[in-house]
Amino acid sequence: MEYTVQKLAILAGISTRTLRYYDEIGILKPARINSSGYRIYSQAEIDRLQQILFYRELGVSLEQIKEILSSPSFNGIAALKGHREKLLEKRKQLDLLIANVDKTIAVTEGRTKMSDKEKFEGFKQKMIDENEKKYGEEIREKYGKDSIEKSNAKLMNMTQEEYDSMVNLENQVKTILAEAFKTGDPSSDLAQKAAELHKQWLTYSWAQYSKEAHAGLAQMYVDDERFTAYYDEKQPGTAVFLRDAILIYTGMKK
Repeated sequence: MEYTVQKLAILAGISTRTLRYYDEIGILKPARINSSGYRIYSQAEIDRLQQILFYRELGVSLEQIKEILSSPSFNGIAALKGHREKLLEKRKQLDLLIANVDKTIAVTEGRTKMSDKEKFEGFKQKMIDENEKKYGEEIREKYGKDSIEKSNAKLMNMTQEEYDSMVNLENQVKTILAEAFKTGDPSSDLAQKAAELHKQWLTYSWAQYSKEAHAGLAQMYVDDERFTAYYDEKQPGTAVFLRDAILIYTGMKK
C-alpha cells in the first residue's frame, strides 16, 4: 500500500505541512517522487512515521528521534516494547491524577473524605516520573537502585507542608545562587549559604545524606548537559560555580 502526502496525513492524523517538514529535515523521506511530482510513501515510511509519533508523544525532540532511528543498532521491536513500557508509566500517572480528581469531586460533594496527603499524591508521582524519564538510568547507576527507590518513597510520603518547604528551598537556592554568582567567588558567604540550602533541599528526598554523595551530584551537574542547562538557563557558568561551592562546602575540593 502506498500513500501520497495527503492520504498519509489523513491516515496518521497529522498535517501535510508536518510531513513536508519531516521530509525537509530528513527524518522521514518519501520512498519516491512519482511522475506527477507527488511524494509517495511506502510501508517502510509508514512504520517509521509510527515510531516518530511514538517518540514525539513521549516528549523526545525531532533531532534526537532522527539520531535514534538512523542508528545502525536501532531495533524496531525493542523500540516498540520500550514505547509500551513508557506509555504504561504515563497511563499509571494519568490514572492516579484522574482518581485524585474523582475523589476531590466526591469530597467537595460531601460523599467522602480526603487527607491532605492524598490531595497531592498525583503531583508528587508526576515529579518522580519526570525525574525517572530524564535521569533515572544515570542516578541508579551512580547511587544504586535501592537508594533511589527509598528516595522516591520518602517523597511520596511527604506531608503537604514538607513538600511546600522543599519547593520553597529550591527557589531559595536559585535566588541566592544567582546573587552569589555575581561575586565570582564560590567560597564567599553567599555561595556557601547556597550550598547549605542545597544540602537542606536534598535531605527532603534523600534517604540519607553524605558529603561524598553531595559532591558527586554537584559534579554530575557539570558532566551532564541536562543538569547544566537547568542551572545555566539564566547565567552560563552557574552549574560550575555551584559545583565548586558545594565541593568547598563538603571539603571535597582538591
